[in-house]
Amino acid sequence: MTGGCQCGRIRYSAQIENDEAYLCHCRMCQKATGGFAAAFVQLATAGVVWDHEPEWYASSPVARRPFCSHCGTPLGFDFIESSGNMDLTLGSFDEPGYFRPVAHAGCESLHESWLDTKDLPRHYSATTESVASRWKAAGLEVPE
Repeated sequence: MTGGCQCGRIRYSAQIENDEAYLCHCRMCQKATGGFAAAFVQLATAGVVWDHEPEWYASSPVARRPFCSHCGTPLGFDFIESSGNMDLTLGSFDEPGYFRPVAHAGCESLHESWLDTKDLPRHYSATTESVASRWKAAGLEVPE
């Protein structure tokens, strides 16, 4: 499978063994992604080929994270003393819908109210005037 950052500078190919993904709720992942959790796909480090090597930062004394320094997209997670596996962010894959969540990690910081949101109203970008009008003014269609 393939993926990359928002601006397209960083691209990768990944050898995927299954359709499993997981959510990490630890505070470091919340801070690193700006979300209530990070959605990750774990795979063999050797199974990732970067078309353009991302930048890496040490996010703690035990881990580092790849990212694009141009657009800021978080691309993954790896322990500094790697086990031979790493994680790529689910949202950076070109086809994130392929994966299914199978576990929660870092549950000491889990925000329960964010897990079951099926009853919340759903708004679509193409029919949200404040979003759609800006894309139209830019001469573009609202992206999926």
